[in-house]
Amino acid sequence: MAPTFSMLLAGLGNPGPKYEVTRHNFGFLLVDALVDTLSERASADLSPVSAAKGKGDMWQAKPVAGKTPWLLLKPMTFMNLSGEAVAPVLRFYKMQPDQLLVAHDELDLPLGRMKLKFGGGNAGHNGLKSIAGQLGTNDFYRLRLGVGRPEVGDAAGWVLSPFSAPETKIVAEVLNAAVKAVGTFARFGPQRAIEQVNSFRVAE
Repeated sequence: MAPTFSMLLAGLGNPGPKYEVTRHNFGFLLVDALVDTLSERASADLSPVSAAKGKGDMWQAKPVAGKTPWLLLKPMTFMNLSGEAVAPVLRFYKMQPDQLLVAHDELDLPLGRMKLKFGGGNAGHNGLKSIAGQLGTNDFYRLRLGVGRPEVGDAAGWVLSPFSAPETKIVAEVLNAAVKAVGTFARFGPQRAIEQVNSFRVAE
C-alpha cells in the first residue's frame, strides 16, 4: 500500500550541472534547501522515495513533526515536460490537484519577492503549462519565486543564466523564508502561508 501524503511539493528546474544555479532552477533550489534543512533534524523527518517511472528525485518529508508527511519532487524531465513527472506521481499516491504546490521561477516578480497563490494562468511558464495540461486543470498551488526580467536581451536566455554573486545572497534569504513558509503551510494551512509569503521583503 502506498504511503499517504498531505501535499506534493514539486520544485521545477532542469537536470544537469550546467543548469544548477540558473534562474530557471529556483524551484530545484527550494527543494534542495528543504532537504538540507530537514536532514539536520531527526532521521525520521526525511527519507528518499523511489520516483514514479524514474522521472524525478523524491523525498518523504515532515516539515512539521507529528504531521502527515509531504512529498518533495524534483522532476528530471526538463522544464517543458514537468507535467510528465508530476501527474504520474499525483496519480500513484492518489492525490488531488489541490494537494499540489509547484515552486517555480517568476519573471513578473523582482528577485527578492515571492508570491503564493492557488490557481490562475501560466503566464507563459512552460513548466506550469505542462503540468496544467497533464492534470487537465490549473487548480493547484504555485509558489512564484521572483527572478525579474532582463534590462536587455530575451527572457529565455535570462532564465537560463546563472545568478550573479550579489544575487546569490538574496536567493539565500528567499530560500530561507520559503522553507519557513512551507512549515507554516504544513502546520496552519495555506492562508497563513499566503500571508507570510506575500508580505516577505528582503532585508535592506
